[in-house]
Amino acid sequence: MRLADKTAVITGAARGLGRACAVAFAREGADLLLVDICGDTPGVPYPLGTASQLAHTERLCRDLGAAVSVSEADVRDPASVAAAVDLAQERFGRIDVLVNNAGIVAPSGKSADRLSEAEWSLMIDVNLTGAWRVMRAVAPRMVGRRAGSIINIASTAGLVGYRHFAGYVASKHGLIGLTKAAALDYAPSGVRVNAVCPGSVRDDEAAEGRMLAEISRALDIPVEGHEEVFRQQQPMDRLIEPDDVAAAALWFASDESRHVTGSLLTVDAGFTAR
Repeated sequence: MRLADKTAVITGAARGLGRACAVAFAREGADLLLVDICGDTPGVPYPLGTASQLAHTERLCRDLGAAVSVSEADVRDPASVAAAVDLAQERFGRIDVLVNNAGIVAPSGKSADRLSEAEWSLMIDVNLTGAWRVMRAVAPRMVGRRAGSIINIASTAGLVGYRHFAGYVASKHGLIGLTKAAALDYAPSGVRVNAVCPGSVRDDEAAEGRMLAEISRALDIPVEGHEEVFRQQQPMDRLIEPDDVAAAALWFASDESRHVTGSLLTVDAGFTAR
């Protein structure tokens, strides 16, 4: 019960890595505010998380004994972000952990010059500015208590480049820069800011993830057998599981990492070691 008596806010919690983090945190004793947009977004060429998926994540966490609230909020909208954070404060009286997980991987699949202004802006607004908005709402509450852990779910795309993913790569590099700068801002107050950088994560059926399939579509890789294509690129000859990423986030959330801030934990089966 490494998170007993702690409250965590997790964005993008309806499915995928957000769900994996929520379940892992609930299992370790945390109470949770689960946030997701619960609807599609114009310009994103695939379905986003739904209200029913968020409700399923909620049930999984309640079954593990967690107290859970949910909020349908868009990280592009400061008012809905503020309302979600206020809900967590009102329900639980404190926020100990933030997992900034909400993000998109497309529009992608073309060279940087072929991205439209709208496509570029959408990617940056969700993946980078969205994380900053939630951090901006949560950090003052943590600073007031002189404790807290902010965990940004970045990517190996924040460490290296990927062809035909300029917007995504730029947003994740920016998120790592934000992580390091905010870590210095809040270090005197005892608030820690770190990032997890996953590699190719398997689209686990239980988590209802679909990120790897969408990356495959953007690259014109047939969805049938796409996991094998990505697996062959990993030095450890395996894909990352959602639970692997959740375990890394859990460590950052726990007191085991109490003196760790401004750090990146890469979970990529050795991909960026080359």
